Amino acid sequence: MQADYSKPEKEYENSLFPVAQIFDYSDWMTNYSEFWDFDREKIKLFNKFNQEIIKPFEQYQVPVILLRKETSRDAVCHVFEKVNTGGVSLTVFELLTATYAVDDFKLRQDWENREKQLKKWAVLENVYSSDFLQAVTLLATYDRRNQESATAYEPHKVPAISCTRKDILNLKLTEYKKWADAVTEGFEKASKLLHTQKIFSAKDLPYQSQLTVLAAIFALLKGSSDIDSVRAKLVRWYWCGVFGELYSSGIESRLAKDLLQLLKWIELNESEPDTIKDAYFYPNRLLRLYTRRSAAYKGLSALLLREQGCDFFTGYEIDTLMHHSEPIDIHHIFPRSWCEKKGLKRQEYDSVVNKTPLSSKTNKIIGGYAPSVYLSSLQKKATITEERMDELLRSHVIDPDALRADDFEKFFQTRHKMLLERIEKAMGKTLLYDDKSLEDVEPTELDE
Repeated sequence: MQADYSKPEKEYENSLFPVAQIFDYSDWMTNYSEFWDFDREKIKLFNKFNQEIIKPFEQYQVPVILLRKETSRDAVCHVFEKVNTGGVSLTVFELLTATYAVDDFKLRQDWENREKQLKKWAVLENVYSSDFLQAVTLLATYDRRNQESATAYEPHKVPAISCTRKDILNLKLTEYKKWADAVTEGFEKASKLLHTQKIFSAKDLPYQSQLTVLAAIFALLKGSSDIDSVRAKLVRWYWCGVFGELYSSGIESRLAKDLLQLLKWIELNESEPDTIKDAYFYPNRLLRLYTRRSAAYKGLSALLLREQGCDFFTGYEIDTLMHHSEPIDIHHIFPRSWCEKKGLKRQEYDSVVNKTPLSSKTNKIIGGYAPSVYLSSLQKKATITEERMDELLRSHVIDPDALRADDFEKFFQTRHKMLLERIEKAMGKTLLYDDKSLEDVEPTELDE
């Protein structure tokens, strides 16, 4: 049976205080005391309740941050980021959505439609609204710069190309509408370019931020981006950014600089962008590439696919297997357990020099056996000749003779040199080789 507390007398009888009267409790307290004929214990109970429950409510202070009409959007966004730690943060996208809503434009719906279109391509899976708005803002500020450059009497006052949070918040709706379609197409063209470089998915992308520049530059180049010589320049710039590891910090300023310098290099044949000039890959960096968290590691994996690396067992090219969603593993060429038994140095056998992508089926056959043993087993199981197996090994930039002889040192030195040659070709630069020995590479440097 449900208890009935609808009348005040029932509340007094059961000592149940109505929360609705917490800020106006004096009458209730008086009636409660009268109901119990001013019983000493009942009064003590209420006094304790008053001190521990009611008083804290009365004394609670609600923090207030006053945002005046003239407060900038950037400041509003900053305040919400700092204060709203428990709920959903107010992002630049959210604030811009609210701003555009005044003109009856639904930014969220517009983005959701574009996002659905972009995510048809696996490499664009991690393109978020922030990336899209950065690309649009780059183009909007580039457009402003060009317009004011034509009439400016003081060149130093011409606005800069930029895509900081402040710039995005100042993005006008007319500018968004002007460039949004071109940026959407730009991201799609960027995915096509990356596909030619054997980068097929977002997890294989060395730097997400380089996509933003590519989308913006494709939007400006329009049809000329399909010219082979233009595409070659973009590819070279891309690999310099990856192997120079230049997109790991100072991203916003580099995005803006690269857009302008790339455009001048491509359209006016001016000097190479700073990203190409500054890029350098130290030969012994290969010995520190240990996991897929590194941009250079992912880049090198893509270069191996460009070599048309084939699976040791099926003979299919690795990118074909990836396209058909077959499981691909990064496997040690000289198996780890074999290397440990031989007392080889971890900084050698665990580096990318001793790793390559193979099918999971091939990995199981390789196991922990010596190369001479697993090669023989692979040839027997797949019924392929020694000559064909040598071809498959060379497609992974592996010296067949060193592998068959279980000669780790010769294999390692040869592959190290050949991998560097591939990086040189991709960057369009000559690397300076030194005689620094592997002894100089500390094991702790392996932990990226």
